[in-house]
Amino acid sequence: MTPARSLLAFACLTALAGTASAQAADNTTLTLYRSDSPTLYASQGGDVDAGYAVVREQRSLTLAAGTHDVAIGNLPNALDAEALSLAFPGNDATVISQRLLLAQGNDGALSGLVGQEVDVLGSNGESLANGILLRAGNGLLVHGVTGTTLVHDYAAVRSSGGSFPLGSTLSLHVDAARAGQTHAVLSYPTGGLGWRAAYVATLQPGNACRMQFESRASIANRSGRDWQDAQVTLIAGEPNMAKGSAPRPMMAMARGYSAKAEAMPQQDSLGDYRSFTLPGKVSLPDGSVSQVPLYATRNMECARTTLLDNGNTYQPQQPVLTRDFVQGSGSIVSTLQLKAFDSLPAGYLRVLTLDRHGVPQFIGEGRINDTPKGSDATITLGTPFDLRAERTRTSFHVDKDGRTLDEAFRIELSNAGDSARTVTVREHPNRWREWTLVSSSSKPVNQTTDTLEFHVQVPANGKATLSYAVRYSWSADEQPQQ
Repeated sequence: MTPARSLLAFACLTALAGTASAQAADNTTLTLYRSDSPTLYASQGGDVDAGYAVVREQRSLTLAAGTHDVAIGNLPNALDAEALSLAFPGNDATVISQRLLLAQGNDGALSGLVGQEVDVLGSNGESLANGILLRAGNGLLVHGVTGTTLVHDYAAVRSSGGSFPLGSTLSLHVDAARAGQTHAVLSYPTGGLGWRAAYVATLQPGNACRMQFESRASIANRSGRDWQDAQVTLIAGEPNMAKGSAPRPMMAMARGYSAKAEAMPQQDSLGDYRSFTLPGKVSLPDGSVSQVPLYATRNMECARTTLLDNGNTYQPQQPVLTRDFVQGSGSIVSTLQLKAFDSLPAGYLRVLTLDRHGVPQFIGEGRINDTPKGSDATITLGTPFDLRAERTRTSFHVDKDGRTLDEAFRIELSNAGDSARTVTVREHPNRWREWTLVSSSSKPVNQTTDTLEFHVQVPANGKATLSYAVRYSWSADEQPQQ
């Protein structure tokens, strides 16, 4: 195909009007599942297979009596052909066979006109063939009044009405009881559509941790087609997707939404998952990320922590007696904790605080996993600029005959800021499961089988030190061979 023909082949001048045609979809419902794929929400990029949605839509079809072909166009590029189904509720026709024609290149675009009346034009604008398009690919097969014509060299294809079908096309071989207009119900899963929660917390002034909390759903559409006035349900949870080949911008609030409580999605249970049905129909243009409210904006309490977490809760198979056993020496981080006022679907929480001029400024972002009502969610905001920590092992002694090991540490904290800070120091004695705290410079605020936690007050422009010692012990049967 020449470059001129490639360009002209996509020029359509008038509306579809075949005796076997499919009109635009109406009464569409979309069930969207959560996807964290970065490509789905990226500000740049084309069609992607990430995301998973189940589409149910009605199509208005004009059928001929008897056995014939009909094409349904404007389908997503990444739908699951094996799970696609079409039914005629009025039993007006029977599907004998179906074939999905992917939207790939010019032939893919022209496949949406199969079964419809077209005019095939030459390079000088002359009509080469006129009639019903029977096939698009390796030439155009057109059935007209004077017979059937196979056209290889053409410059443009013109339909007899206004819109050019986009996306993939479903080619159907049907047997209709009579000619006329009928409705078909089409359902299929597709990629290119997905959602995730997007939360914004604005910390309020004062010593207590309080914040304004906004809950939204970000809905990404990279499916290759627009969705107009669709009823949308969002699914929170992680259903298993068995088939690896199956389906897996501008930022704007979806049209017609407000943050009033009565306009919030209707939440319900769906098997092991949660569903959020949006209260009104929304339009999702292709190549967009739209946002809708999940819950009304509210003020709520929170907890800020400055945390030094050393090591982890690893438990070895036998006591570790080597002096240089690696234990973590993590950096100080700032965390934010909140209690879920309702079911919070997984997503990302952006945290803002007001500067001295009252302007909200970004101070950190973290992921919230699926959090049931009443459960805690904690994210890490970042590393405080003015705080530093240094951890030193101050003593180490192994008594193999007595089956004990004594170890002590010193944690030195410095604060270069103008305000005093409280640092939570979290230690994990993990050489062996049996241990006791022998001494500490301050009493632990929390002690479990694998954790010691202290609160250390660090003065402004000053330093503070935490020292502690632990003793491990084990039985003769647990004596390590080292």
